[in-house]
Amino acid sequence: MKPTVAIVGRPNVGKSTLINRISGRRVAIVDDMPGVTRDRLYADCEWCGREFTLIDTGGIDDCDDDISRSVKRQAMDAVELASVVIFVTDIKQGVMPGDSEIAEVLRKSGRNVVLTVNKADSANRDNVYDFYALGLGEPYLISAEHGSGVGDMLDAVCAEFGVQDPDDSEKPLAIAVVGKPNVGKSSLVNRLIGYERNIVSDIAGTTRDAVDTQITVNGKNYTLIDTAGMRRKRDIAPDSIERYSVIRAIAAIKRADVVLIVMDATLPISEQDEKIAGLVHEEGKPSVVVLNKWDAVQKDTYSLKQKTDELKERLAFMSYLRSVSVSAVTGQRVEKILDEANSVYENATRRISTGLLNELVAQAVAATEPTARKGRKAKILYVSQPSVCPPLFVFKVNDAKLVHFSYERYLENSFRRAFDFSGTPVRLKFIGREG
Repeated sequence: MKPTVAIVGRPNVGKSTLINRISGRRVAIVDDMPGVTRDRLYADCEWCGREFTLIDTGGIDDCDDDISRSVKRQAMDAVELASVVIFVTDIKQGVMPGDSEIAEVLRKSGRNVVLTVNKADSANRDNVYDFYALGLGEPYLISAEHGSGVGDMLDAVCAEFGVQDPDDSEKPLAIAVVGKPNVGKSSLVNRLIGYERNIVSDIAGTTRDAVDTQITVNGKNYTLIDTAGMRRKRDIAPDSIERYSVIRAIAAIKRADVVLIVMDATLPISEQDEKIAGLVHEEGKPSVVVLNKWDAVQKDTYSLKQKTDELKERLAFMSYLRSVSVSAVTGQRVEKILDEANSVYENATRRISTGLLNELVAQAVAATEPTARKGRKAKILYVSQPSVCPPLFVFKVNDAKLVHFSYERYLENSFRRAFDFSGTPVRLKFIGREG
């Protein structure tokens, strides 16, 4: 799992400029008006081979209005999720009362904190000594706008990650349970663990935090992550607690090895079901669609086929989907869920030898050659698989622009026919000779 880095500080100290600098792209709105950032922003970043997820938060100020309280809650929520916190201050303004208050909260949090003093390109650098009084160690002088000092600061951030364990074989399989409110996620988790670990209620939204539960089944360890139901954005009040529950659910998807997408089998598949499945797909996570409340479905001989066909139609972007129909209330087929989770994770971690890959691609090209574009054809030189979860296949070609998306889909389907990649996305990347 990637470490998480939260950026916190008062308004207008340059947090959003810094996240744009670190990520190398404009993911945050930057403006001189304080308080522009209110929603938490995520960006996947990399520094010297170390990958991490960066969280930008709204400025923490002394105001006591509803929006300010909402932003404070959101920022503190980010601190709880973070492995490391970048505390951004402003050397031009010096140490402000708000900085001291934030520093006190961070010291009590027990998180690793990298104190960053921004806007040091044009100010009196002697002011930096005042920041030692915050009690957070050595301050790093940077200019987020011009990039000076940012590299040293990121070195300090990555040093706090510690040594990542390359052996994941003994770690529990992390399974996130996501879905709309009131589809039976907590009931399903309770059935899996055999006792009522989580509060279960017919009132939508009972679960607010992502709750981890460790279980062992047939000698294998699992971490079940029960999450809050994700409603449509327009149905959530901007300053409600539910807003942060949804953020935690998204964070749970990011740190999970496998995701169970729970749907109510008694209802048609909705637009929100599609969006939740889309989030899982975009994160590249192996998944299982769990059709819960199957005991309440008015069934006939064709019920399961009709529901499966509906899934394939509404979730066409997940052509690889695996599904299981269960009842958390009666326990019907619930035992199959972990078997399915293990299976899709095995598929997501499957590695194919380079020799076998190139043999398969040669056969696929012999059967159907790429179509010519502007008088030229794409020529595949070789293919390799550098990573898994999801499986990534990198093609070296004469010109990447000549590979049409339809041919890319043809190659993916060829892989899927030859190897079992059901339940997991597959990524294909094409690099030209110049790449």
